[in-house]
Amino acid sequence: MIHFGRNRTARRGSRILLLAAAAAALSWTPAAVDPISAQAPAEAGTFDSARLQGLADFVDGVMAEQIAAREVAGAVVTVVHDGRILFTRGYGFADVDERRPVDPMRTLFRPGSVSKLFTWTALMQQVELGRVDLDADVNTYLDFEIPPHGDRPIRVRDLLQHTPGMSDVGGIITRDPEKVAEYGEWIKAHIPARLWEAGTEIAYSNYGSALAGYIVERVSGEPFADYVENHIFAPLGMALTTFREPLTGALHEHMATGYELVDGRFMAQPFELIGSIMPAGSSAATAPDMARFIMAMLGGGQLGPARILRPDSVALLFGDSIANAPDLPGMAHGFYVIREANPRLVGHGGNTGDFHSNLVIAPERGFGFFVSTTGGRASGAGRTDLTNAIIGRVFPQQPAPRWTETDDPLPPMGSYRGNRRDYGQAAKPEYDLKVSLPEPNVVVVESFDGKTAWEQIGPYLYEQVTGAREGGPYNRLQFYGLPDDPRLSFSYEPYQTYRLVEP
Repeated sequence: MIHFGRNRTARRGSRILLLAAAAAALSWTPAAVDPISAQAPAEAGTFDSARLQGLADFVDGVMAEQIAAREVAGAVVTVVHDGRILFTRGYGFADVDERRPVDPMRTLFRPGSVSKLFTWTALMQQVELGRVDLDADVNTYLDFEIPPHGDRPIRVRDLLQHTPGMSDVGGIITRDPEKVAEYGEWIKAHIPARLWEAGTEIAYSNYGSALAGYIVERVSGEPFADYVENHIFAPLGMALTTFREPLTGALHEHMATGYELVDGRFMAQPFELIGSIMPAGSSAATAPDMARFIMAMLGGGQLGPARILRPDSVALLFGDSIANAPDLPGMAHGFYVIREANPRLVGHGGNTGDFHSNLVIAPERGFGFFVSTTGGRASGAGRTDLTNAIIGRVFPQQPAPRWTETDDPLPPMGSYRGNRRDYGQAAKPEYDLKVSLPEPNVVVVESFDGKTAWEQIGPYLYEQVTGAREGGPYNRLQFYGLPDDPRLSFSYEPYQTYRLVEP
């Protein structure tokens, strides 16, 4: 995902003002102007009808907490089940200075890398038409060449799996219009270093996602922004969603403002420009539009009379590809796996500098939701807290039994570094972890934003010690790899691995 590091540090600034706004937002009835949301509620007696009862009020309560403690200036939440929008709600302000509340039906947020799901959908449309072969070398479809590395070419499938074996790229977001390049030219000029053979390990690739969009443009003959509008947004009725920058007309009028918290006050930021790597994350969208996309995915690629994908294509997007860690979730295709079973959950997260989003789908349960926040740095953690709260309420889990054996081989302790980074720059603190074993069966991980403790639940497998709400979810950590290449991964980051760099 387009990512600016984990979010932390809550401060009090503007809290009284925002609590007042939250109270106003919480009093709104979910708008029924969307014809889909106006349908009758789901029938009682379905798998989770009891858990869905009161979910809107539950989310209201969580959001009041997030606005009070997580620097959230504004947010949207939409939840769907069995082809219906259960509710769509806005919280806080779209513009703090103008006291303009978030309109849940019309305010646009930046989904960040959740945008990639549109790109993967567009790519699969080309696969269905026979214009793209998932196992073909990507160079087959390009007007420039990705240099070889080892014996394996980068396949189209590797883009979907985030396994191109490349460095990630930096400098992909700017606020200066003069620094935005046409994305096709940008990706030709910024081919990342090839580091390992394609298809062998997951390392999240913004470049690979942009390359997928460029392939769509090349084989379809349509500029990417036009293509997704004509073949995804228009058929699904997503009238307030676009990849284009800057926004104009009604889109500009309804765009939420991005913020930073400076000396306890929300300071409005200029609009972020992501067009240089457009298919990887430049979209802006409303919550109802995101709900339509979720329902189309849950409908096997169809919403009402509109079909954007065949059911087998959706099944591929939702289905497993590869995983870094042997006992943790990995990548689906485009989507990443949040939970493997009971029920299976797939989705995607997105972070720009100002906006933090998550989209989660439970395919076998007909359930999904989208959340997005803006505000201070801690609003990203607020997005994550809200996501976990919804998952834990609707699909609760129990923590795993603790492992008490003390004669097992110990995992390697020391400093680990993430493989998802720009290798052309010096490693930044957010790439590094310090791992220690302060007592038997307990691992402590120290990152740039604090320490977390993990209790052992199996050989080389640990579960986070957490104050999570009842029902979880509960994050896991696993040590694995060869003796000369020790690694660790987290369940909440299936898109990267960490290697031991200093014992």
